[in-house]
Amino acid sequence: MELLRTAMEADPAAPRLTIYNETTGTRLDFSALTLDNWAAKVGNMLLEEFDLEPGDTIAIDLAPSWQATAISLGALAAGMSVHFGSDTADVLFTSLGYERDDRHPDVAIVTNDPFGRGVAEIGAELPEGCVDFGPTVRFYGDQFYEPTAPLADLLNIDVSQVKQGERLLSTGWHNWDEFVRHVLVPIATGGSAVVVSGPTATERLEKIAQAERITERVAP
Repeated sequence: MELLRTAMEADPAAPRLTIYNETTGTRLDFSALTLDNWAAKVGNMLLEEFDLEPGDTIAIDLAPSWQATAISLGALAAGMSVHFGSDTADVLFTSLGYERDDRHPDVAIVTNDPFGRGVAEIGAELPEGCVDFGPTVRFYGDQFYEPTAPLADLLNIDVSQVKQGERLLSTGWHNWDEFVRHVLVPIATGGSAVVVSGPTATERLEKIAQAERITERVAP
């Protein structure tokens, strides 16, 4: 798959996405290879579980997390449009507490479990008519055989205008444009993203920035 070619060719094992969840006290690293595998699983799930096609649209209404990143990458690999929020879409990825409406033919529930456990696996109840994302996506293969393009091309990034290989620290995102700038652009141009979610004091952010060898920081 061409999606993460730049990162895979540079170093497939190096961390490309690091997620701190200050609410749960967890820190998770994702290499280019791991992100590539997750993107493949999500892409296959979108095509096979939901019968989507390139050009269809998904909506992601989730807090900043690695799951939101993996879902976005998988949708881009499969040639789909991605919206953040609960706007009308062919499939909505959202959290527990969702109340069914007519704007989304299919809905996948994504828990906030840092390790990706599904609704039933954390002892919660799946809303009627929804898909449990965690166990469902794990069923699908980690190779995606449909044609893809490099992430920078899909995002129309002019790589000559972007600092290469930066390690960018942010406290998440509020919309798709911020997500692209804070997470996808660094990954697409040979760098990496560190995302800190949850309530975090300034001193704590400074310590994380030093420990992670941050080269660029987005002000909270």
